[in-house]
Amino acid sequence: MIAYTRDEIISVSDIARGFSSVLGNIIDNTKEKIAISKNNKLEAVIVNIDEYEKLREAYDTLEHMNIYNKVQERKKSNTISIEDSMKKHGISLDDL
Repeated sequence: MIAYTRDEIISVSDIARGFSSVLGNIIDNTKEKIAISKNNKLEAVIVNIDEYEKLREAYDTLEHMNIYNKVQERKKSNTISIEDSMKKHGISLDDL
């Protein structure tokens, strides 16, 4: 879990009153992130666009790596053809 300092957490009502200032802090990198709380529960985070794009690219890369690893695992597993499976279960193409 990511930790937030006291000055990185702002309530929904405070952000509504001073959004321009909060956004300015993100744009000029005064603050790396701002966590928005509602009813004392963290609900969202504001980060600058460059940081978001880096995070998104990292997420997409990780997702592609996971897919690649699953494909490699499946290539190593024992598989049978659809024809052999149908034969094993007594099914013919006419039954489908």
